[in-house]
Amino acid sequence: MPSLPSQLCPGFYNRMGTDTLEQFDDITRVMHKTVYSIEKPEFMLFDIDSTLLDTFGSQEGEGFNYHYQAHGYHPLLCFDGLTGDLLKAELREGTKYCSNGAGTFMEPLLEEYRSEYPEMPLYLRGDSGFASPDLYETLEEKDCKYVIRLKENSRLRELASDEDEALFRATKQNQVDYAVEYGEFMYQAGTWSHPRRVVFKIEKPYGQVIHMYTFIVTTMDMEPYQVIQFYCGRGKMENFIKEGKSGFDFASVSSKSMLVNANRLQVHALAYNLFNWFKRLVLPPSMCKQQIDTIRLKLLKIAARVVRSARYKIFKLCSSCPYKKEFYETMDNIHRLRPQLA
Repeated sequence: MPSLPSQLCPGFYNRMGTDTLEQFDDITRVMHKTVYSIEKPEFMLFDIDSTLLDTFGSQEGEGFNYHYQAHGYHPLLCFDGLTGDLLKAELREGTKYCSNGAGTFMEPLLEEYRSEYPEMPLYLRGDSGFASPDLYETLEEKDCKYVIRLKENSRLRELASDEDEALFRATKQNQVDYAVEYGEFMYQAGTWSHPRRVVFKIEKPYGQVIHMYTFIVTTMDMEPYQVIQFYCGRGKMENFIKEGKSGFDFASVSSKSMLVNANRLQVHALAYNLFNWFKRLVLPPSMCKQQIDTIRLKLLKIAARVVRSARYKIFKLCSSCPYKKEFYETMDNIHRLRPQLA
């Protein structure tokens, strides 16, 4: 997958506007349907997060982000937590907090999946930056189950005090080994419209005497330890974001115009998704977990002689090409695809 987006001339991006952003949304929606006609997931797991894209100079919308302690843009990203597909990306001003506009950001995506795939269960995971009643209500309205971490506070610790004391008693004679307690309670913060279920984990790390707390607000029916395990699976998000930045140059937002930069991000996001679908649907099993830089070196940036005839184009690889078998297997898998084009 060549890095075309960074090589396009500036005039290409400067001609893009708000209508282009809407067209990118339409393209992504159509591509979802096409890919799902080949391989449809049993359920959708939305992993929502944000990141920092560095800026330089007086670019429109750039700002100092206190979480990252740096200047830049602070886009919202939503990935499929199982496949790594980038379902939606939105460029935001650098000073925006994580949860600002998260409900509005997710609403069109939830509507898409509810209308196109009404029987598909929907789930969402988010860290404490997305502990927002607006997001909770949007998810509940669209029947999307969620697990979102809460920031620790004295009230939450007070409600979990019984399990905290139980953990202290259980470790009183052994202050070395790891120990953990799980529990749950109903909780309503001052900004919430109604009480919600909160599950928690209190753990004593190996070789320490302090207790560490994890609080999760959720609408899922699983046991507390299962909810915690489900939430911890979102650790793969960092790998998805790193791949987007290092392999597809998400941070290439150098225009003075924020609108132009928003469109540039969409081009890079489309390139990321095309590769992710390519990797998942047609690559050999031995290569399907490799990153874009590795795939470029092994399959794309290799020498070949192209022989054209009236009916065929023949790629002649070097007889000593180390990944010749994988190359032909990939080509064969491409020919076997039977997508339903919209």
